[in-house]
Amino acid sequence: MDNINKFKKPTNINLVFGFIITISIIIIVIIWYGLSNFKNTASEISNLSSKIIVLENKLASTTEDLNTNIQKSNATLSDTLKQNVGNIEQKLGAYSQEVGSYTDTVTTLQKLSKTDPQLLVKYSKVFFLNENYAPARLTEIPNEYKYSDSKVLKLNTQVWPYVKKMIDDAKKAGINIYAFSAYRSFNEQQALKGQYSVTYGAGSANSFSADQGYSEHQLGTTLDFMTQGLNGNLDGFENTKAYQWLSDNAFRYGFIMSYPKNNKFYVFEPWHWRFVGVELAIDLHNKKINFYDMDQRAIDEYLVSIFD
Repeated sequence: MDNINKFKKPTNINLVFGFIITISIIIIVIIWYGLSNFKNTASEISNLSSKIIVLENKLASTTEDLNTNIQKSNATLSDTLKQNVGNIEQKLGAYSQEVGSYTDTVTTLQKLSKTDPQLLVKYSKVFFLNENYAPARLTEIPNEYKYSDSKVLKLNTQVWPYVKKMIDDAKKAGINIYAFSAYRSFNEQQALKGQYSVTYGAGSANSFSADQGYSEHQLGTTLDFMTQGLNGNLDGFENTKAYQWLSDNAFRYGFIMSYPKNNKFYVFEPWHWRFVGVELAIDLHNKKINFYDMDQRAIDEYLVSIFD
């Protein structure tokens, strides 16, 4: 028995040793397999990471291109919109100007329809004003503005405010100016011309007095002025301060001297002043042109602004 046991012990040691070897081999195989798979996995992960980086770069590039395209599109759209808006504004501006032009035309026609077309016509041996003509409205001049209280003087109602201010301003400057003669009807002018013809003779009367229908006084826009120191005589008016003041200032109130020296119609009448509107009077004064030397068509263009 003892011998038998001696033989069995080595056998057990071999089995254990073999088992350990087997286990070791299995472990080595497992480790090797694991390492092999790990390397493959790491390689795959590395490849995947590379692909992700490539994709990220492409995405970044695509995003940048997209942003650039969006900016270009926005810029193009903005320019297009600005251009379209500019075109629309230009068209609207043109339409506005056109509408404004129509509005101005309508306003002009409305003003002209309410304005006496005779007010700027050249009479005095040029055009004839018939016996039926009279201003639409006349205002009686107050006594304080007349040379004679006993004489009734009337004037176109729309002209009166200009006359009043002119006389008032002259008075403030120490100059006394009075209305001596104003509106005369066709028949009154006829009677006056007849008296002058009898007194001075027809030839002489024609040099300083208009026939009926040719007198500016019939318009109601014309006055003969007088001042103190002449005893009611018009002769000598050109030597007065009143005449000098009118020569220097009357145009500012819309008045012109119809018959200055060397005119083609009547003798020099420094007392005779006609209302033609401030705009025309200023232009005539600045250009040193006589009213009767202008073309009637040019004068007519001022009619719309005669009372502005």
